[in-house]
Order: sequence, then C-alpha cells, then structure tokens
Amino acid sequence: MTPVSNSMLSAADETEALEQLHRDRCTDGLPVIVPTRERVERMVLAGGLDEDLVVGVMGPQNGAATVLHVAVNAVMAGCMPDYFPVALAAVRAVCQPDFDLAEVQGTTHAVAPLIIVNGPARDACGLASGAGLMGPGHRANASIGRALRLCMMNIGGGLPGISDMALHGHPAKFTFCVAEDEESSPFPPLHTGFGYAAEQSVLTVVGVEGPHSVIFNGDLDDPERAEKLLHVLAAVIANQGSNNVRLGGISAVVVMLNPDHAEMLACAGLTREDVQRRLSELAVQPRTLLAWQNSGYLVGDEDMLPAVRDPANILLLTAGGRGVYTMVMPSWCAGAHENVAVHQAFEMTPFCEIPTV
Repeated sequence: MTPVSNSMLSAADETEALEQLHRDRCTDGLPVIVPTRERVERMVLAGGLDEDLVVGVMGPQNGAATVLHVAVNAVMAGCMPDYFPVALAAVRAVCQPDFDLAEVQGTTHAVAPLIIVNGPARDACGLASGAGLMGPGHRANASIGRALRLCMMNIGGGLPGISDMALHGHPAKFTFCVAEDEESSPFPPLHTGFGYAAEQSVLTVVGVEGPHSVIFNGDLDDPERAEKLLHVLAAVIANQGSNNVRLGGISAVVVMLNPDHAEMLACAGLTREDVQRRLSELAVQPRTLLAWQNSGYLVGDEDMLPAVRDPANILLLTAGGRGVYTMVMPSWCAGAHENVAVHQAFEMTPFCEIPTV
C-alpha cells in the first residue's frame, strides 16, 4: 500500500516488498516494516478514527494526511499500535499553519521537527525522558519520530535534493522525539505554560538544529553558580554563527536542562519564567562584531542584538541524565510565522481487536 494513495502494491514476499519500497523512495533509507493490509488496519483501529478522516495537509506537495496514510507510515516506522495517537498528534501539529511545514521542508537550513511529549502519554507509550533520550535504544521515541518524518516524505513530498533542499541535513531528520522528565523537574511541565492542565497529554513541535552541548560544573559553595550557568547557556544560545542571533531573534530556542542543572537554578529561587527572562537578557551579541564577521545576514539595528527577543520563545524543559551537560537547540528563524513552536493536545485512545472466528 503506497502512502500517497489508497492503491495496493503486490510483491512475491516481504523481501521483495521492502526492495520495492526502497526503489519507489518511500523509505528514509533504512529498512522499514512492510505495511501489509492487516498491519495497517490494526494501526488505524488504535487511532479510534475513520481511516478516511483528513488530519491535515502536508506541504510542499499538499498531500492529504488521512488517518489511513499516517497509519501506513507509522507501520513502516515500526510504531506499536499504542503509539499511533502520538504519531497522529504530531502530524496534526506540523500541519498547523503556524508551523510553515512547506517552508521547513524546503529550506537549505538543517532544520528538523523536534517532538516533545508531556502528560500521561509518556508512560502509556514508554517514551524515554532520561539518560540517552535523544539517542538509540528507545523504541517509542525512535518510531514515533520516524513516523512523522516518513509522513513528511511520503505525504508531504519532502524528498532530499528534490524538495527537501537542506545543504547538509542532520541525523534528526530520521527521528527526533523525546518526553520531558516531569518527575525530575523542579519546574511545572512544559505544556502547562501553554495553558494545558498537567494531566493532559500534549506534544510540542518545533523546528530545530541538532543539539549543542553545554558543559557546566558549578561549585556547590559558589553563591553565583546559577547566574554563571545562565551565562554559559546564553553564550551557546547566542552562537555567533546561528540563525537566531543573526535573523532578528524572533524564533524559538530549546533548552533541555539535565536534572542537576534544573535543580541548580530552582535552588537559587528561579522560576521557569525567571530563567527564560534572564537567558533572553544575556543571549546577545554586539552588532558591530556580527556585521564585521558576516554583514550579509544581519537583522536589527540595536547595539546588542538579541538571540531571543521574547522570553516565552525559550522552550525550557528538564530531560536527560544527571551530570554536567545540558543541551541547547537553536532554530531556523524563518518562514511566514518565524519558526515558532506549535502544540497539540490528544487522547490515548483505548482500543481492542475483535477476535476472528
């Protein structure tokens, strides 16, 4: 079954079917699970919606993302049926006009959608939020993120070198899905800042570069250690070569604090809003220096150009293992809606299969 239509493909066996999917450029280059009728029907059932329901339109080829088509890609990605509501919500999110999916797909920048999951869905799917959460070994994270990417390719038409014009791409274009470690965080869950209740399942999607590592090992006896950590984080956010500091500071930045760094800030009496505000103040670069380096890409006329003008655009979450490393993920900062984050609430639909006699 091809993702761009309701037609069925046929092959002598699964080996030949897999080769046909590769030949037709329906894969991300890695082996996929062959989407047989039975597997796709089980996935659709897990979504609790009619298979013909259109959950969004995916650019740049403006393909209609029906439940059926998303299910095909979720099967190929290796999703368990229990993961399907999350994959559907991710597709709904990137189809929101504010995400500018067609532009994200077509830019030469190395931008990829990061999915951040909050609420009960984290445990229901077994999504990783601790050590190594952005790396290999986590089935739910890997397959849900991959399902979105396959949808972007097969429904949205984002094919490398054809409509996906990223000069280099980056590994997160295979998959990029995490959960927040709400239990280890001293701050309220990320999604509550968007007005959702803590007990709701919500995912946030933002187009970002790969993670930039930030090392900090503050002296426990240093009363200024929280402020020093903020300065180090701000220096990475305001990377002189990043789009954020050069294109007006109008987009989002993700700051994924490890639990130790999050506690360090909270112990200094800082709230999430305090941290966002201070990082926005500190993450600046001198205009004269940026103009001397690369005058062709420079937006703004202030003496000190901000990387993030609106503190709310710093997405601050707690995740990862304990230690000295925190991750910062800059973004693209372009498109009609300036590469903002989008969010989508969803329900983990219980389902059961009708046994065959």
